[in-house]
Amino acid sequence: MRVVAQRVTAARVEVDGRVSGSIGTGLLVLAGFAPADSDVDLDWMAAKLTRLRIFADAAGVMNRSVVDADGELLAVSQFTLFASTRKGNRPSWSRAAPPELAQALFEGFVLRLEANLGRRVATGVFGADMQVHLVNDGPVTISLDSRQPE
Repeated sequence: MRVVAQRVTAARVEVDGRVSGSIGTGLLVLAGFAPADSDVDLDWMAAKLTRLRIFADAAGVMNRSVVDADGELLAVSQFTLFASTRKGNRPSWSRAAPPELAQALFEGFVLRLEANLGRRVATGVFGADMQVHLVNDGPVTISLDSRQPE
């Protein structure tokens, strides 16, 4: 499982001109899934994201998590995080989970995020052509891979 997390002051996802999910201060989470991903990957990633201390404390130091900062989460499925560009100039998506599996993994991931956050997580629409709007705060952008935890 791969994730790109961006600290935002606001973010929203639109599908066909309609907002499907929006948040204020928090994290925009772009999530991609591989065929071998399991509950272990989902659990690790949800815990890591909700505990990641990238929000400022009273002294202006990144020392608070999205939970501590009372922030929100917007999760968007993004299979392109598993793009392979080894051959030629056209990316291959063969390392990404097939849509049926990826959707189940995404839904399980959102449930885990909600459990860790303690409230609803906004989402995009799985498999849709989405427009993501965000105000990246900092900017702070972090990529995580459950198979290569750092």
